[in-house]
Amino acid sequence: MTMSSTAESVTVLTGMYAAEAEYLAAGGPGEASFDLLAPFFAPDVELHQADSLPYGGTWRGHKGMAQFFLTMGEVWESFDMVEQEFLATGETAVVLTQVRARARATGRELSFPILQAITVRDGQITEVRPFYWDTRAIADACAMPTSTD
Repeated sequence: MTMSSTAESVTVLTGMYAAEAEYLAAGGPGEASFDLLAPFFAPDVELHQADSLPYGGTWRGHKGMAQFFLTMGEVWESFDMVEQEFLATGETAVVLTQVRARARATGRELSFPILQAITVRDGQITEVRPFYWDTRAIADACAMPTSTD
């Protein structure tokens, strides 16, 4: 562990979250270019989302990340990161984010924490593992009710 790799991790993450805000302000998935975010992610990046979520599974590479953002845009009408705390030790960073979101399918609003374990190597994010407090509440808020006719 070195201080330079710790500082680099925090710099990459704060830059990525700023680029994500710019991406969303420019219209987000389907409107803005993923090119705003691409420099922060390694070409072989892996994002592991809980399988029980509407956007669950493993998303790989820049193409996978771009598709992930499109899928998130289909699921969430809004997804605001209202507070963030960073803890980095070398290449490993943990980001605690408080989210306020509105599900597109149901209009339900939620407030929930996400804890992300993120690996940063050579100035790029190589792996992201988000942990949600209550994946069932999120999945329920995003699911259209089934008809019982």
